[in-house]
Amino acid sequence: MPVSFLTITQRENDGRFAAKPTPDELARFFHISDDDRLLITNCRGNHNKLGFAIQLGTVRFLGTFLSDPFDIPHPVMQTVAEQLKITEMRNLQSYRVGEQRWEHASEIRKRYGYREITDPAIGLRISRWLCTLCWTGTNRPGVLFDRAKSWLLANKVLLPGVTVLERLVARARSRMETRLWRLLIRGITPEQQKSLENLLEVTPDEHHSLLDRLRSGSVRVSAPALVCEIYRLQKIRDVSIILPAATNIPQSRITALARFATTAKVTAINRLPPLRRLATLVAFMHCLKSSAHDDALDVLSMLLGNLFRRAAKEDKKKRLRTLKDLDKAATKLADASEIILDTALPDSELRTKIYEQISRDVLEKALKEVRALVRPSDDVYFRELEVHYRSIRRFFHHF
Repeated sequence: MPVSFLTITQRENDGRFAAKPTPDELARFFHISDDDRLLITNCRGNHNKLGFAIQLGTVRFLGTFLSDPFDIPHPVMQTVAEQLKITEMRNLQSYRVGEQRWEHASEIRKRYGYREITDPAIGLRISRWLCTLCWTGTNRPGVLFDRAKSWLLANKVLLPGVTVLERLVARARSRMETRLWRLLIRGITPEQQKSLENLLEVTPDEHHSLLDRLRSGSVRVSAPALVCEIYRLQKIRDVSIILPAATNIPQSRITALARFATTAKVTAINRLPPLRRLATLVAFMHCLKSSAHDDALDVLSMLLGNLFRRAAKEDKKKRLRTLKDLDKAATKLADASEIILDTALPDSELRTKIYEQISRDVLEKALKEVRALVRPSDDVYFRELEVHYRSIRRFFHHF
C-alpha cells in the first residue's frame, strides 16, 4: 500500500490546533494544578510563567510542542492567563526566540514523563497495538492514524512527524495482511490451487470466466433457476475450501477480502501478487459456499411459495365452480331429511313417501355428488399441487 495515505486536512492539522478547544477540553488539558504551580512559580517573569504553562497544556492537548508556543487560539491564552492572574502580555516575542522555551520543554518532558517514539519499548508497544487493531478489523489507514495519535497522547509519547507515523501504520497493515494471506492458503493442496486458478480463466468460446458465473446467482424464480443454483453450489463444493479452525482468523477480515473478489474484475484479480491472489480466491470461495447455499434455499422457498399460491388459487376456482352442483344435490337430501323427521308419518310408510317425492335414482345421484364435492374440515391438501409439481419434477431426476 502507498505510504502517503492521509488526506490534506489530516496532514495540515497534524500537531496543531485545528479548531478552538471546547470548554471541557480547556478544563481537562489547560487546568493548572497545585503541582503545576510549584514548577511555574520557579520561572522569572510573567512571560516565562505564561510560556511554561501554555507549553504544558499544549503538550497535554496535542502531544507535541509547537514551533511557536503562542500560536494558539485566544481561549487557550485567556484561560491560562486568568489562572495565573496575568493581565499584561509583555516580552512574548523574547520568549518565542529565546532559549528559555527549549529549557522549559525539556523540563516538562522530564518532570511529566513524556517519551519519544524512538524508545524501543514504546515502538514495540505501539506496533503490537496497531497490529492488533489491523487483525481485528480496523484496517482503514486514516482511522488507524488517528487512533495511533490518541494512543500516543494517552501514553505520554511525543507525537512524531507525520511521515514517521504514516510509515508505522503502513508497516503494521502490511504485516497483518501478509499474515492473513499466509494463514488463508495454509493447507491448500496443489489440486485446490489449480482449481482456484482456473476460476480466472476465460475460454475462447465464452466471454465470462467461471468466477463471473459463480458470483452471480439467479435473478428469476423458476425450476431451471433452482437447478442452476444447485449446480452452482455443487461446483463451489467441488473446490472443497475448508479453513482450519486453528487459524482463528476474524470473520470480518475474511469477508473484507472476499468482497474484493466479488466486485472486482477478473483482470484486476489477475494482476494481484500471487500470494494475495490465491488468498483472495480462498476467502471468496469460503464465503461463497454459505451465500450460494442460502441463494439456493431462497429460490426453492420462493418457488414452492408460488406453487402453493397457484394451487390454492386453482382450488378456490374449482371450488366455486362446483358450488352450484353441491347446492342442488344438498337440496335433494334436505327434502328427503324433512320427510324422515316428520313424526306424524308411520315408519312403515316412510320409504314409500320419500320415493313418491324423490325417485331413488335422483336420491342416489345426489348422495354421490355430495360425497364427491364436500371436503373434511381438516383437509389442507390441494390436488392441483400435484399437477403443478409435475412441471418441475423432471428437472430433479439427476439429484
